[in-house]
Amino acid sequence: MMDAQLIGRLERRVCQLGIPVGLTLWDGRSVPPPAGPPKVMVKVRSPKVLAVLANPTMGKLARSYVEQELDVEGESRDIIRLGELLCGTGEEVRRGKRGLGRWVWHTRLFDRKAISRHYDVSDEFFGLWLDRQRVYSCAYFRREDDTLDIAQEQKLDYICRKLGLAAGERFLDIGCGWGALVMWAAQRYGARALGVTLSQNQHDYARARIRELGLERRCEVRLLDYRDIPEVEPFDKIASVGMFEHVGRRNLPGYFGKISRLLKPGGLVMNHGITLNAVGHQELGSDIGKFIDDYVFPGGELTHISQVIGALAAQGLECWDVESLRPHYARTLWHWVERLEANRAAALVAVGEKLYRVWRIYMAGSAHAFERGWMSIYQVLAVKPLANGTIGLPLTRDYLYAR
Repeated sequence: MMDAQLIGRLERRVCQLGIPVGLTLWDGRSVPPPAGPPKVMVKVRSPKVLAVLANPTMGKLARSYVEQELDVEGESRDIIRLGELLCGTGEEVRRGKRGLGRWVWHTRLFDRKAISRHYDVSDEFFGLWLDRQRVYSCAYFRREDDTLDIAQEQKLDYICRKLGLAAGERFLDIGCGWGALVMWAAQRYGARALGVTLSQNQHDYARARIRELGLERRCEVRLLDYRDIPEVEPFDKIASVGMFEHVGRRNLPGYFGKISRLLKPGGLVMNHGITLNAVGHQELGSDIGKFIDDYVFPGGELTHISQVIGALAAQGLECWDVESLRPHYARTLWHWVERLEANRAAALVAVGEKLYRVWRIYMAGSAHAFERGWMSIYQVLAVKPLANGTIGLPLTRDYLYAR
């Protein structure tokens, strides 16, 4: 009786949406699309999913898909858009929890395990959909027809130019991934580059590539927590790209304080990271935050750009330039989704069906969130002023765009 009521409620909901969605139940029954050929096919594989579909959140829908209780076929853009329509307005998604919320104790052990869970999935898996430099962060598209490979190289160069990186300077990349930025800085700018990561796979891959390129004298990657980087010899320039989301909001003073101590007076730091667009909130709503914490980024936390700038300034780092790359990350993520889907067979061999679904729905949902303005991503350039207050930067931004 309850199943019949939920099925009837679901049929009415699909018809109300007025979009071509085909629905098939576990017993073979089907609900025809309200108009035209279906753009998305949904197969309910378990009766318990009916309750989710009758009162859905985007996080619960994603969980049902990942646990293979629900199958969806169609273009990822259409699937995510359908999820938003089923769950109501985007305002609920944009405004998640307020206030202090849950306490995440970012110990070195917790962070190492969290990073390993996310990044040590399989090098072969990441290689299926990342670019040739294996850059797992927002690319920088100068033209509409830029390939992912070109856009990622443009991003690497853009960071080096923003930092004014020069030959012989000591350069630190916190959370260096597979080492693309430190290798680029050493090869193209003659920097003495050090990268640190908590991922064993990333560390091993980066060291092997450094040896292949003959960069051992100018470039190094260490398996090391940023909190344990020695403060004996300061750095001229520091970058942190796609890493501070793992730090935790309560740890931002310690994080930027560490960067400030590692940086020479007159030195520059670039913090490139994801933020929320709703002031005073700590995660996306509609259970998205919980899904990401359970399946993707354990302990990951986001905040508004204003809090980032405030925390940075409190540690003696003067904000000099702030740039949003929100459209660039949406485009980057759709590239990743398309490449992952094109390599589905190989991905299943590398990580299996469940992890394939986790990454497909996570990246497609993230692309949609950036397009909708629920999240953003900022490059914040800051300087540690000299004792007399002088800052060795050009008067204009012209140097960033000179080719």
